[in-house]
Amino acid sequence: MKRVRGIHEFFADDPDQADWNTWGRRSDPTTRRGFVKGLGAFTALVGARVVFPEQVPAGLIPASLANSNDSFQIEGKDGLTLLNDRPLNAETPPHLLNDDITPSNRLFIRNNGIPPKNVDPHGWTLTLNGESAMQEKSYSIQDLRRKFENIERQLVMECGGNGRSEFDPPVSGNQWTLGAVGCPRWNGVRLKDVLADCGLDENAVYVAFHGADTHISGDANRIPISRGVPISKALDDESMIAWGMNGHNLHEMNGHPLRLVFGGWPGSTSGKWINQISIRDRIHDGPKMASPSYRVPCEPVAPGQTVDDEDMCIIHEMPVKSLITYPQSGVTHKVSDSLVLHGHAWSGDTSISKLRISIDYGRTWEDSKLDSPKNRLAWQNFDHTLKFPTTGYYEVWACAEDARGHSQPMVLPSWNPKGYLNNACHRIAIYVS
Repeated sequence: MKRVRGIHEFFADDPDQADWNTWGRRSDPTTRRGFVKGLGAFTALVGARVVFPEQVPAGLIPASLANSNDSFQIEGKDGLTLLNDRPLNAETPPHLLNDDITPSNRLFIRNNGIPPKNVDPHGWTLTLNGESAMQEKSYSIQDLRRKFENIERQLVMECGGNGRSEFDPPVSGNQWTLGAVGCPRWNGVRLKDVLADCGLDENAVYVAFHGADTHISGDANRIPISRGVPISKALDDESMIAWGMNGHNLHEMNGHPLRLVFGGWPGSTSGKWINQISIRDRIHDGPKMASPSYRVPCEPVAPGQTVDDEDMCIIHEMPVKSLITYPQSGVTHKVSDSLVLHGHAWSGDTSISKLRISIDYGRTWEDSKLDSPKNRLAWQNFDHTLKFPTTGYYEVWACAEDARGHSQPMVLPSWNPKGYLNNACHRIAIYVS
């Protein structure tokens, strides 16, 4: 097990020793749905007789080899997989996301810069201003607690690049597999209540965040990230200014003492360590807002195609997605026993209507028991019981459909230059003996 140094120690290294945009990029082709040429190669990789061989899609990498179980340690976190340590980025293996409510120690970490040190929540101030603010106002965390209704919401938080490692040709950036997602209960206040308190001009277009993290280069004049959302999303009932997670303070790497939470949208919009919110009369122009950051081609492109900046569109809500969290991929199971599955499904600003399971590479499907969300923009838990007809190697696939009729693609969605929005059907390997 690899131990990452203390919460702040790992920021002492030379920032110029690596290219931070491509750090952690994997070269092992079995970490992606890449190219396995023929059923013989597929069988050799899994080491067992493949059941439903005629249904295996050409070029599929076996699910048994698709993910790493390497772990490391960060104070207050448990079992996450390290992608970068400067800035710190770490994801959670799917089987450790089995809780219906994601615990703090299992929520992924996505940092763009260096988190603030020696945070004093009692002295923390949040200032609201901008061209479309009727007046500038500042609030302490205690002011927010006392002045506005305190709420608790379970909301999906997912990195826009979750699943990036599966795209081919590969793209630069953190090579997330499946674990840059979680759905904890957030504690705080509605953003719209605080916006109303300072007043919104009728020309308000965007709400942007500014945080206390510093650039990885050490240059005090450079800002690592400052993004935002359209005013309509900011005024959503579930959009929050949060000081807590699951009834406790936010983890230091998840934004302590104050952050934004926009359920169902890329995690990059949910600013951490926030000390300023700007109400803009235009689309925000902060760092990581310009193309190609957090944008996809406005029209589909061929894999590997270069796309001009003006032909890229900002990502808003995340696509329909699901995750099998029990059992862990690669387990051995007796053919005489039933196998009980558990997992979660979610989709941007809407709900899930159906979750289906296949054991024959998508030729046939069975409907699963799907729970209602705990509140709007929470993920929905599902359960399913399987019986396998014979021994051998199986892949269990999950496919969610949302209330708008959008379903997950069977293998991979359209390629894009930054590797965003991979919502392919989740699959796990099962060896039936």
